[in-house]
Amino acid sequence: MELSICSFSFHRLLAAGKQHIFRYITDCKELGCTLLDPWNAHLSQLQSGDAVLHAGHNPDAAQLSAMDEEYIARVKTAADEAGLPFGCIAVDGAHIYDPKPEARDKNRAVALRWIEIAGTLGARQVRIDAGGVGNNSTEMPDEVLEVIVDGYNDILGRAGEHNIEVLIENHWGVSQVPENVVRILDAVPGLGLLFDTNNWAEGTQQRAWEMCAPYAKATHVKTFEFDEAGNEPSVDIPKAMRLLIDGGYDGSWGIESCPKDGDEYKGARDTIALMRRVLNQ
Repeated sequence: MELSICSFSFHRLLAAGKQHIFRYITDCKELGCTLLDPWNAHLSQLQSGDAVLHAGHNPDAAQLSAMDEEYIARVKTAADEAGLPFGCIAVDGAHIYDPKPEARDKNRAVALRWIEIAGTLGARQVRIDAGGVGNNSTEMPDEVLEVIVDGYNDILGRAGEHNIEVLIENHWGVSQVPENVVRILDAVPGLGLLFDTNNWAEGTQQRAWEMCAPYAKATHVKTFEFDEAGNEPSVDIPKAMRLLIDGGYDGSWGIESCPKDGDEYKGARDTIALMRRVLNQ
């Protein structure tokens, strides 16, 4: 079983100055992970905890610039020493579609820079969002789809030079609608899906799981709380995982815990325990 934790699971610790990328690496080692799945904020120069929290809640407006090459080399050395390769780097602030062409061009440059960093780190995958007209706009007319398809095709070519797989995630904007996700994936050969159990438009989650599980190349199994039996009462994680398995999923089991009580280490541990229990049934 390959296991990973998206470092967004520790965004409050990062904002509080209690974690950084090097601590994230050692934490993943101690928690039994086999891969590293950093959120790009963990690899960026952020001036304050408020900047971290803003980036986390506004992925369409995140301004996350990578640290310099010497820093990235130190990160790679630390990961190598821990024996943990990089899996998927989740990139905010580089989404494909934006209503303004100049913003799209800027985002493309950011995406290509993060692909270079992913190549330096030896990452398997990079997640680039599809975008949309703001976080809550899910409409995808043909002209928006055309921009998204062209953008992903360009990025796929660049990523292929580094043997990196590009993923779309159901995250925000148009990708909250499962039909949109399938439409994009079918239109862009070689594009994969980072399957998040959450982040779907209201009332579509179950349909989305069934439609999109066969496309999954990575996962964010998302949890918020646990009962005394170690189950997540607000979402049927076992069902989502079984649909992924039935759909042929054989990638890393990545988690993105967002504990309501704020205890991010306990949230990660409880999610790992739940996933192991489901996979051993």
